[in-house]
Amino acid sequence: MPRFILAALASLLLASSAQAGKVSVAVAANFTDAAQEIADAFAKATDHAAVLSFGASGQFYTQITQGAPFEVFLSADDKRPALAVKEGYGVDGSVFTYAIGQLVLYSAEGGRVTGAETLEKGEFKRIAIANPDTAPYGSAAVEAMKALEVYASLQPRIVQGQSIAQTYQFVQTGNAELGFVALGQVSQTEGGSRWIVPQELYSPIRQDAVLLVDGKDNPAAIAFLEFLKGDEAASIIEKFGYAVER
Repeated sequence: MPRFILAALASLLLASSAQAGKVSVAVAANFTDAAQEIADAFAKATDHAAVLSFGASGQFYTQITQGAPFEVFLSADDKRPALAVKEGYGVDGSVFTYAIGQLVLYSAEGGRVTGAETLEKGEFKRIAIANPDTAPYGSAAVEAMKALEVYASLQPRIVQGQSIAQTYQFVQTGNAELGFVALGQVSQTEGGSRWIVPQELYSPIRQDAVLLVDGKDNPAAIAFLEFLKGDEAASIIEKFGYAVER
């Protein structure tokens, strides 16, 4: 092969490598499975890599305010991304809703959950929810129980996970017979029993994304958010039990 062709190919390869980048993304724990699939699709489409960290939105926001080097924040609510912009940690105009979550009452035991009557009968020892102070799905669970007028009677039996991921683990391992988790966590699993909590029992869980100041000059961070707005990502998001605004 002529040397000038080899040189041209080498230049193209070097240019491609220079263009590929990575972005550090803080992701709400409930969105773990969907985010991993989106990151894989993003890498194939752009050659950029999304490095994902999972946890409770409230804890992530505290870390961001303390200088954690995240470039994109996918929150489980719409409050913290807006607050990030207001307090100077997020880029103005970058906030958008990437998913609308659904709350589900779930048990690893088949037939255990049949509907609201499961809560009303109270035939269980422990019910798990995420910490309502830091996790939006936890506050939604409290809101739903209050709307059903069962919160006061069930409060002594509530066990709290620090994130929705830990809450799911409590239920899956049997440490709690049932719990409120995100539909996205169980939409791809078989077995167990579940009841999708009617939307009128709690405020909509609008999950917003924001470009953080540390990522404003990173092409990979900007590309990731653009990909998240696209049809391919939307299809993945819907597959995992979330609604999207098209």
